[in-house]
Amino acid sequence: MGKTAFVFPGQGTQYTGMAKEFYDAFPESREVFKMASEAAGFSMEKICFEDCEELNETKYTQPALLTATCAILKAVEAQGITPDITAGLSLGEYCALTAAGSIDFEDAVRLVCQRGIYMEEEVPAGEGGMSAVITRKPVPVEKICESVPGVVGVANYNCPGQQVISGEKEAVEKAGKELLDAGASRVVPLKVSGPFHSPMLKGAGEKLKAELGKIGLSAPEIPFVSNVTAREVEKPEELRSLLARQVYSPVKWQQSIERMIEEGTDTFVEIGPGTTLSKFVKKIDRHVRVYHVETVADLDTLKKAAGMDPVEQAAG
Repeated sequence: MGKTAFVFPGQGTQYTGMAKEFYDAFPESREVFKMASEAAGFSMEKICFEDCEELNETKYTQPALLTATCAILKAVEAQGITPDITAGLSLGEYCALTAAGSIDFEDAVRLVCQRGIYMEEEVPAGEGGMSAVITRKPVPVEKICESVPGVVGVANYNCPGQQVISGEKEAVEKAGKELLDAGASRVVPLKVSGPFHSPMLKGAGEKLKAELGKIGLSAPEIPFVSNVTAREVEKPEELRSLLARQVYSPVKWQQSIERMIEEGTDTFVEIGPGTTLSKFVKKIDRHVRVYHVETVADLDTLKKAAGMDPVEQAAG
């Protein structure tokens, strides 16, 4: 039997109404929202379920997405489905660490609230940018970024044929033009509030490190693969360091998935809004099984695949 990985999405997948089905159907999911609202000091139901602009402000997006994802996770766990290994893309690492028993959910909420604030404050709006780079043939993305004046570099290694660059707005734009000249199929500017995973956010990472020192982190109870190293992390102190560095370091998602597959993972379950990670995993290795759980119907599909009875929803 191969291993099953739970993987969790990052910022950009959020939308109004995410996790509402689970909130309505499962007391475990409602409890997650209650705990999150108390930890954050504002109504998570309002941010996630009502049509409000705050959902796309980083300082609200991060705790809201963490809450919605963990609400779905708790419903999955309540059905007796658990992972053998876990990882999350960027913000998704905090839900992965919750699933791994390394961090208390309330602490994770408080941390990502601060993470969002620090990231928003570090670089004034409009000064940074990010672009997805789509390639069908080899293009020296790192080399071209290094040759461009200013701050720009690879922020995400998502899957074969897709990387993301991040940095100073003008440098990102110039690198994008040079990448197209070098043979990139497309360069797509992303609607983001800052240059995530670039050296411009090092100050935010240092501030976050101080916050990480105030909370309890324990060794993961199941293997957790870090974005920064694409390797399993066991020691709490190393976790603290890597979570801080992750803010301004490239996300090695493709390398992380390849590592998990090398170690025997043949089933991936994406938990949370959207199917972004499922698409990445399929492009990395089309032979593995991939599921995603975003709705109660998705959870039914997962249960059937596991040879379990359909979901029994708790009322009230």
